Amino acid sequence: MARTLPPVQAIRAEIDALFTEGRDLVEVIEDVARLGARLIIQTAVEAEVDAFLGRARYQRAATVTTTGGDEEPSVRPGYRNGHCPTTVKTTSGPITIARPKLRGTTEKFASRLFGTGVTRTHALETLVIASFVRGLSVRDVEGALADALGPEAALSKSTVSTICQAIVAEYDAWCRRDLTSIELDYLFLDASHFKMHDGQRAEPILAAWGITTAGKPVFVGLAAAGSESTDAWHDFLTDLLVRGLRPPLLIVSDGAPGLISAAEQVFAPSLRQRCLVHRARNVLAKVSTGDQAEVKAAYWQIFDLGDLGDLGDDVKVGQQLVDWVQRRIDAFADTWAGRYPAAVKCLLTDRQSLTTYLRFPIEHHKRVRHSNFIERTFGETRRCVKVIGRFPGETSCVSLVWAVLDRAARGWRGFSLTSNGLRILQDLRRALLHPPVQLHPTDEPALAPATEAA
Repeated sequence: MARTLPPVQAIRAEIDALFTEGRDLVEVIEDVARLGARLIIQTAVEAEVDAFLGRARYQRAATVTTTGGDEEPSVRPGYRNGHCPTTVKTTSGPITIARPKLRGTTEKFASRLFGTGVTRTHALETLVIASFVRGLSVRDVEGALADALGPEAALSKSTVSTICQAIVAEYDAWCRRDLTSIELDYLFLDASHFKMHDGQRAEPILAAWGITTAGKPVFVGLAAAGSESTDAWHDFLTDLLVRGLRPPLLIVSDGAPGLISAAEQVFAPSLRQRCLVHRARNVLAKVSTGDQAEVKAAYWQIFDLGDLGDLGDDVKVGQQLVDWVQRRIDAFADTWAGRYPAAVKCLLTDRQSLTTYLRFPIEHHKRVRHSNFIERTFGETRRCVKVIGRFPGETSCVSLVWAVLDRAARGWRGFSLTSNGLRILQDLRRALLHPPVQLHPTDEPALAPATEAA
């Protein structure tokens, strides 16, 4: 007979299973919100029982020798005797907790979190909306609980510390991990803004994820920053470099000047692709509402390879394809420059970076021409944390975002690799990252003829 998992482990297993079912990410995040609430509350109640009995689950009670020579238990008498379901109402919907039952105790156990009849909690939701809200200090947690349930409902400092610090350690270890084993073909960079400090504007969380040379997705880095300046992005990318991350073949990002400048400095050998989705938004923002649908269709027609025109069916990725699409950009400009000169100017700015992806395997084009994938995940994070409003601090914010992205990354799809695609990537790798060394530099002075007199 299979052994029944303890409630906390069972909830963790349910959360892990969510990202292996191939479901829509929006539905998954909503389920993570509910399971995350269950996990934290269940962990808190189990920790209360540990503190009440003086020992952890499955731990035997130690004995001490009295002055009379007798041995007595060093902890409170009693033992766990299963669980009973208890429903707690939250703004994420009702959730069921496995409330521990005790026997053999000399006094009745009453949860300080729920007392004897509390069935509704909002305080814990500030810690778990959307996922595991990680990194809150002991004072933050105690304050949130006291605000909602009163001072008598607050958890002990040791219980709160146990819940929070174990999770913070996991995130800190992830931030310090060695990256030398990761070799990327594609690196995606993006940022999203959250309110982290009282009275301050929303500030960015910088994120990096990529596709390895084996076609596998990997979540690379995450950090809070005061702005999206060149210095902020430079520090973020330099940290990845110092920990062993090698330059990728292609960096995909939006048009943030600080990001572009830092990427070109830190990963100088890498090519750069400007996100076509972001550029489309920039262009359409300068077009009247009545014409936006037509301009949008014309914009995406530029990059549609369904009709390769005079190139024929034997077209190869590379400069030929880049030139062909650049001519389409010129045609779009000729059509719309009269009515929307600002939109056309926006399109033509940094236009070469819009077609870099055409040098890469054609089966990868639709996924490397934009950074919208990680942005959608950021969007779900923002949507799910609206209940919180402002985070208690920077640590809790970046920890929540990491928790959502870390879990979501387990369900990200990789890239297929064909023999032709591998050959293209290998050729690019040799040209960009391992260029041939000139054995006989031409700028060295010529040697004197051997017959010349000394």
